[in-house]
Amino acid sequence: MSTIPTVPMIRFLMNARSIVKNPLPFHHKNFEAKGDTFRLKLGLNQSVVFSRDPGFAIYALQKNQRNYHKSDIQTKQLAKYVGKGLLTSEEQLWKTQRKLIQPAFHKKTLATLLEKVQSAIHTELDRITPDTPIDIFPIFNDLAFQTVVKALFSTHIDRKKIDRLQHITEAAQQMLVKELRQPYKRWYFKYGGPIKKHLELAQEGREILREFINERKASEQRYGDLLDMLLEARYDDGTAMSEQQLIDEILILFVAGHETTSNALTFTAELLARHPEVQQRMFDAYTTYAKDQEESPSSDDQIMHLIKSMTYIKQVVEEAMRLYPPAYFIDRVNYESDSYNDMEIDKGSNLLFSVIEIHKHKDYWENPLAFDPDRFADNAGMKHPAYFPFGAGPRMCIGNNFAMYEMILTLCELIKRYQIAAKTSPIQIKPMITLKPKNAVLTFVARTP
Repeated sequence: MSTIPTVPMIRFLMNARSIVKNPLPFHHKNFEAKGDTFRLKLGLNQSVVFSRDPGFAIYALQKNQRNYHKSDIQTKQLAKYVGKGLLTSEEQLWKTQRKLIQPAFHKKTLATLLEKVQSAIHTELDRITPDTPIDIFPIFNDLAFQTVVKALFSTHIDRKKIDRLQHITEAAQQMLVKELRQPYKRWYFKYGGPIKKHLELAQEGREILREFINERKASEQRYGDLLDMLLEARYDDGTAMSEQQLIDEILILFVAGHETTSNALTFTAELLARHPEVQQRMFDAYTTYAKDQEESPSSDDQIMHLIKSMTYIKQVVEEAMRLYPPAYFIDRVNYESDSYNDMEIDKGSNLLFSVIEIHKHKDYWENPLAFDPDRFADNAGMKHPAYFPFGAGPRMCIGNNFAMYEMILTLCELIKRYQIAAKTSPIQIKPMITLKPKNAVLTFVARTP
């Protein structure tokens, strides 16, 4: 590992307080001083390799992915709260579950859920009060959560229990952030009660889901939602998922499926407030489309046609996720010693690929700090070597299409109803497990019919 520039432990300790609040400036400073890959010493025998080299990321995530697995951050620390689902499982369990669940997330399958998704979007956007400054993140957060709820459980379910489940999943992530950023409090977290409390909350969440699943089974009816698909999925031997595994997968869908989307939508709205010209182009694109339609899209086929037609709005989402990627880092550990270019990587090295740094790297992006949706014209995002909003390789996010459909539909409805008042102050961030917005206070002005 001597070939990798090192940041000493004392520098980490001197910046510990600011790292707890926001580690990104510390990492950026080290990248600028040490280069695209550096090693941060955390203890006598503990270190993390940070990299913003997109070639190295592709090597570990795709070209030599068999030698790299997820770190304990997800496979153990997050898993203790949400179980062993697609996001947190490894090796054979992951392969088996991915093969089983993948059909539920094919584009043709997702197209049958669009009416349910649109219904949730309309309901939640009705909560916006025009001409009044509001923090839009809670609304988008609830919207994304309710969208997953609608896609999973299309039948009527207790809103109080869903709200409780949302609180539980978010509380678990907040606890995990404290564990990761304050390792010196490890003994207190473990023996002082916080971890035990959140594990009890997680169990409560599992009981809520178990109740929903049992109600569906008892109904003996089919609703064509994701829960039906998961209940009907069969392994190669013809068996179904166990109840425990089903609950694990549903919890992962809630955790991974709502927070990243709500973050991306909030950052997009914040960017639109600072770029009225982009907002106007979105509105023009939508109104031009709407003029050619006999009625507002309501069936799954009509809604899919709308999504495919809104190419500029898709570009806006892609550019927002470049500047503010919800999954702003990707972790891996190598099974065996390896090398990449001139770097020797010891067996069992902890690697963190900084997606946010890759997305703003001046060597790969022209004017990287500018908000320019046109850089993604003609599906350029799919071809760009330094763009990883949903990861890369075999473990790319299984819900990427679902998320894009949801965000495009939300922005279509939002831009149809409202104009976002101009704002000039800097966008604030709160890096947690995902990159979250902070103080996203915006004013929405209702458009005249």
